[in-house]
Amino acid sequence: MKVIFLGIFFSFLFFVFSWGAETPKINLPNVSIELKDTKTTDALAAPLKAIGLVTVLSLAPYILIMMTPYIRVVIVFSMLRSAMGTQQTPPNQVIIAFSFFVTLYILNPVLTEINNEALQPYLKRKITQEQFIQKSSDIYKRFMFKHTRPDDLMFFIQYSKIKKPDKPEDIPLQVLIPAYLLSELKAAFIIGFLIYLPFLVIDMIVGSVLMAMGMFMMSPMVVSLPFKLLLFVSIDGWKLITEGLIKSYQ
Repeated sequence: MKVIFLGIFFSFLFFVFSWGAETPKINLPNVSIELKDTKTTDALAAPLKAIGLVTVLSLAPYILIMMTPYIRVVIVFSMLRSAMGTQQTPPNQVIIAFSFFVTLYILNPVLTEINNEALQPYLKRKITQEQFIQKSSDIYKRFMFKHTRPDDLMFFIQYSKIKKPDKPEDIPLQVLIPAYLLSELKAAFIIGFLIYLPFLVIDMIVGSVLMAMGMFMMSPMVVSLPFKLLLFVSIDGWKLITEGLIKSYQ
């Protein structure tokens, strides 16, 4: 778990601090992986370690998504597209890319704190690798704990049969991550439900008007689409929803 956490923060810090023009530059050290023959009684030790490393690296993107606001952002934007009834517009690539950069924007204060408190001292050799991982983990745990519902957290603490932690930093990642993920899913679907309501009202009004006019062969979805787009554009919907998502993490 610590190896995964280290890889996650190096990846995030690289994207964030290479994105902003005013953020400090980070010169990461060169990393090389080398497998040499070692004196060991177990001939399978080195291959198993290599397989384990490859497995961790392959799972890192999925773990990265589950530990960030990305899941809430991408679900909300996907439900918005379904509510408007625009089929594949905007396409999946646009929604995924936009959600990724909104996620980086939301996490910028957290990653800046990690950079100042953990990464920079580690690169300057003021702290050890274990201290860097511990400080980074504690800072990010506080972020996840802040946006995790207490009942979801208590649910996983109860079934993991561990002692109730006194502070967020003491919560194990194997408990905090699923609790955070469950809370994000709940929040995303609540926001999606609220987004659906105004578009549903438009569909109902258009359907009632068409039935009253006797136009049963015309699809209400086709007629209501221009009105939904007009409503969404007139209120600057993309900006409004993005602003709401950002404020939900402040």
